Amino acid sequence: MRKKLIASVAFLLASSTAVLAQSATDGKVKIGILNDQSGVYADFGGKSSVEAAKMAVEDFGGKVLDVPVEIVDADHQNKADIASNIARQWYDTEQVDAIMELTTSSVALAVQAIAKEKKKIDIVTGAATTDLTGKACSPYGFHWAYDTHALAVGTGGALVKQGGDSWFFLTADYAFGYSLEQQTSEYVKASGGTVVGAVRHPLSSQDFSSFLLQAQSSGAKVIGLANAGLDTSNAIKQAAEFGITQGGQHLAALLFTLAEVHGLGLEAAQGLTLTEGYYWNRDDESRAFAKKFFDRTGKMPNMVHSGTYSAVTQYLKAVQKAGTDETEAVAKLLHEMPVDDVFGRGGTVGANGRMIHDMYLLQVKKPADSKEPWDYFNVLATIPGKEAYIDPAKSGCDLVK
Repeated sequence: MRKKLIASVAFLLASSTAVLAQSATDGKVKIGILNDQSGVYADFGGKSSVEAAKMAVEDFGGKVLDVPVEIVDADHQNKADIASNIARQWYDTEQVDAIMELTTSSVALAVQAIAKEKKKIDIVTGAATTDLTGKACSPYGFHWAYDTHALAVGTGGALVKQGGDSWFFLTADYAFGYSLEQQTSEYVKASGGTVVGAVRHPLSSQDFSSFLLQAQSSGAKVIGLANAGLDTSNAIKQAAEFGITQGGQHLAALLFTLAEVHGLGLEAAQGLTLTEGYYWNRDDESRAFAKKFFDRTGKMPNMVHSGTYSAVTQYLKAVQKAGTDETEAVAKLLHEMPVDDVFGRGGTVGANGRMIHDMYLLQVKKPADSKEPWDYFNVLATIPGKEAYIDPAKSGCDLVK
């Protein structure tokens, strides 16, 4: 009788251990969306990225490993110190398993460093710097939607081919702007072009007049706007007041998405060339996703919104396959699993955390050519992922050496 009792207890303990191995470590899976919700990048990502994350959870069934999935969000106000404090609180006391979106490169770099220290996962969809998968890479950090190298190859490459072989940069004065200017400059020079100068402006500038006058007087064929969000929109509006494009110079909006085109309007944005990792009107699957997104946000998704949906979905797939939300197991699968969804078709993840997928070279339509609301782009070319992104082995990431 005693032997039977001992055997029964052993069986129950083994069964309990197996169940725990196939479950979340704290009875839930919690994902934090940390981004700019009130500033210059609020339309670029903002609350719409939060809705994209919630869509992904709902489409996954609301649960993983038979426990609920919770989305929390916060506004980092484009300040690395605020973002760092939120990230530490989320990881340390609020049981957040992964932080995602992370618009603004300085914020993303700060949070990725914290995630690496605490052995937690972060997936960046809103920030651009290649340092995230280069010198600042992490075994738990992933870069999903786009980066500055892909933008340089797309928009920069297209304009050089069209004869725009001399450039002057108007650059946001922080990590993202530096990276975008550097990547585009290198690509322009490698293609036979020249860079005649650059000027840097503070984030959230209202008056671009002095910067634009310097760009205009440089005589460069292309003025590269190495900024994003409302900074790019305001620079384009003010450039029109100075007659810059009428004078023969071309504006290159190096990070400009559907959201900013909508805010600026086709009349002002027409003819701009840009690069995105997603376009809602490219096929039936994209249109179906976009309609669901529009029904809850009142706008069509850009690459940051759809990229956030993809990142949350892939994370949940990895948790499901791993049978746990434990960081090491999930990170391993995120590196190994192919990405195939409405955003990242045929995507792969390198050892440095870079998700490699196709990008799209787009041109903003003339108002007369737009057939329906949000029909803003002509797709000029598909840029294969292997061309758009730096080879992980050459990225400067110690993880791949």
